[in-house]
Amino acid sequence: MSSSSKPVALVTGASSGMGKDIALRLIKEGHIVYGAARRIERMADMEAAGGISVALDVTDDASMVAVIGRILREQCRIDVLINGAGYGEYGALEDVPIAEARRQMETNLLGPARLVQLCLPHMRARKSGKIVNISSVGGKFALPLGGWYHASKFALEGYSDALRNEVRQFGIDVIVIEPGGIASEWEGIAGEGAQRHSGHGAYAEMVAKFRKMQGRKLPPPSVVTDLVVRALQARRPATRYSGGLMARPLLLLRRHLSDRLFDRLVMLAFR
Repeated sequence: MSSSSKPVALVTGASSGMGKDIALRLIKEGHIVYGAARRIERMADMEAAGGISVALDVTDDASMVAVIGRILREQCRIDVLINGAGYGEYGALEDVPIAEARRQMETNLLGPARLVQLCLPHMRARKSGKIVNISSVGGKFALPLGGWYHASKFALEGYSDALRNEVRQFGIDVIVIEPGGIASEWEGIAGEGAQRHSGHGAYAEMVAKFRKMQGRKLPPPSVVTDLVVRALQARRPATRYSGGLMARPLLLLRRHLSDRLFDRLVMLAFR
């Protein structure tokens, strides 16, 4: 058992991209960090920095129960949960198999929700804790070919709003991070999925245009990490933080434009 007064953080999706960058920064900020992912072999750099790598599949309940149990045995506390695991299952809604859609929802919504369930009793007992859900600007508007991804992020946004108001009475903060474009594996996975599901049928032209939009220079994951650290250090954190390519302009446009006008704006990119 650890008697350290350092805050203990669990970061999911820590094998790459934003999750890895968040884990490495929190180590520097003085947290005891458990970095969790399926690809445990890709977290050697985090371990070298002083973190603890754990194998975790957010679609496997036994895996989640085991990880939370281990942290509590070793540290007797969990102060911060960063739900960073996720991916984009792209393809036309007509084409994406329901089994793949179900896995998208399991990974991006239900897995994080289950980890919250497992952490909350211990946070409530301590009357403190911070839960950070990595959503997306795509949780506020939807683009063609990303329907199931957007559905998962819209749901995560609503889930987080309900959770925030349920647990604030126990001194627990719920924070949503809404990244725009960020350099990571996400873009490649989304493009490959769109091509696999819809690249040769009725939506092939749309997929081709979508893939042409990819490959832009995107800001680094540290943009999102900075938001997470700011939220964790704040005495009274905001409910939402956004950053990354076009994040704030797009959210502003979505807030003020009608559905029809926003649709026109979106479809200009597919001409």
